[in-house]
Amino acid sequence: MSGFSPIFLEPRQALSVDEIADLCDGRTVAGTTAPSAISVLSSLTNPKGGSLTFVQPDAKAADIVSLQSVGAILCAERTLAAMPAPPAKIVVASPQSAFIKIAAAMFPESLGPARVSASEGLNPAYPTASVSLLAAIKEGAVIEAGAAIGDHAAVGRDTVIGANAVIADHCQIGRDCRIGPAAVLQYALVGDGVVIHSGAQIGAEGFGFVPGSDGLLKVPQLGRVILQNRVEIGANTTVDRGAIDDTVIGEGTKIDNLVQIAHNVWIGRNCVIAAQTGISGSVRLGDGCMLGGGVGISDHVTIGSGVQIAASSGVMNNIPDGERWAGTPARPFKEFFREMATLRKLVTADKKPKTKT
Repeated sequence: MSGFSPIFLEPRQALSVDEIADLCDGRTVAGTTAPSAISVLSSLTNPKGGSLTFVQPDAKAADIVSLQSVGAILCAERTLAAMPAPPAKIVVASPQSAFIKIAAAMFPESLGPARVSASEGLNPAYPTASVSLLAAIKEGAVIEAGAAIGDHAAVGRDTVIGANAVIADHCQIGRDCRIGPAAVLQYALVGDGVVIHSGAQIGAEGFGFVPGSDGLLKVPQLGRVILQNRVEIGANTTVDRGAIDDTVIGEGTKIDNLVQIAHNVWIGRNCVIAAQTGISGSVRLGDGCMLGGGVGISDHVTIGSGVQIAASSGVMNNIPDGERWAGTPARPFKEFFREMATLRKLVTADKKPKTKT
């Protein structure tokens, strides 16, 4: 895959700090470096110069310090004094809800599936498929019947796009890949030698809703999915795009069928993830992890490199490098099996016939 990084979502409008404050019923506190208009949003953990971000009341001081270069910060009244001086501050009742409202106004297309369009017509070289004239298809690529490839999408040399697969606008796929029948890719950058099996959904919206005064607010999903070289994705597995930052699956990682990977997850290199595993939002996995079937991982958990997790385990806490855990809630192997042995002894003892005295 080339170094070109497409822009999947363009802002519908750039907004001044005062316009942002008006939209979310906020109060502006002027900064020294606020731009005249803001068209970029960023997260607290990955701030971008001149962007708009938000700070929850429970944010860590170390994260707040890193916001010196952003354009404006949405924050609560009680945390205003802790904000860095250069950016403008917009004081609101709920920073997260305000950020969602601004994101929806700037990026309305993020609230639904990506487009697969052929704005300048179809390429006659692929008569059994729907391939935009604006798509870049390299020599040796095979586009099977019924496949749809959108504007500015790219398919690398010797890659096969299976029947009825969908490659949405701007997606980039590297060399020697195999995209199975009826797989759907949107907001995705795919490396070389990647295999995506039938029915997989790559880059769909993450499941993001936040309670608000009018019910559940749908969080715009502005990130991408990045699949590095030699990743394999099983049939009917879903990999959601990031909410603000990207969802990333590291080089050489293999993922089984029917796995759910939520938004903002980062998975390291050469991991193995078995079927029916569910990984919640913003989880971090190190390199060389092995997850058995049916594992569930709670959001914002960090799992070190070389970790092994037994099938059907429920992980709710961070796991250090190299450890083996099992159970629900998951705990280290020795602790888990010691508890199981104790329970067996109790059950066995209860079944023994009682002698009369």
